[in-house]
Amino acid sequence: MKSLKSLYLKLLMAGIFLTLLSACHDDDDNEGPMPDPEPRQYRYQVSVTNLTNAQPMSPFAVVLHNEGMLWNIGESANDAMENLAESGDKSQVLELDVVLASSSGADILMPGSSETIEVVVADIEPVYLSAATMLVNTNDAFTGINALDVSHLAMNESISLVMGSYDAGTEKNSEIAETIPGPAAGGEGFNAERDDVDFVAAHPGVVSMDDGLTQSVLTQAHRFDNPTIRVTVTRIE
Repeated sequence: MKSLKSLYLKLLMAGIFLTLLSACHDDDDNEGPMPDPEPRQYRYQVSVTNLTNAQPMSPFAVVLHNEGMLWNIGESANDAMENLAESGDKSQVLELDVVLASSSGADILMPGSSETIEVVVADIEPVYLSAATMLVNTNDAFTGINALDVSHLAMNESISLVMGSYDAGTEKNSEIAETIPGPAAGGEGFNAERDDVDFVAAHPGVVSMDDGLTQSVLTQAHRFDNPTIRVTVTRIE
């Protein structure tokens, strides 16, 4: 009886050992490389409203970046901003080296009209948002927001602001037909020659033919006071 009991105990212990060994082996099999965390996405809605009376605005360029600015007051405009401010062409702005994500307005933004543009980026810190557009019945006026820090925005939180306009300083504000690309004149857009002060500044507004600039193709209807746009940025993801 003792030998049977001893054999039974040995078999029982062997079974427990094999069970434990199998469990350890299964645990080892389950231990693999940890999967990479899902990238954290930041998605923003940018709602823009044209506040002017008769200044259509070129399709907006909206970009996200984590360094740099689109323009600096008192410094020369870069080539991308010169092109946008003189012709409304946003393509070079969207391709700037600092840009990590971008989106565009669908079309010309007419006076009094609004548009909402979405832009999304993953895993950057901090998050700066910039947007720019040309006032097309001008020589080189533009408006927008420049490196707005939206890193702190919580889900569904918004920032609203109104913005004035800037003079790119790359083309004289002659207001003559040949140099204004908008519907008031239908003239030339971008010209590589810089014949003005060559630095970005607050725009003084247009003079117009009604106020004594005889060569101007603009009227008082095309005049604008600041602010010229309203912008609301909302984080939605």
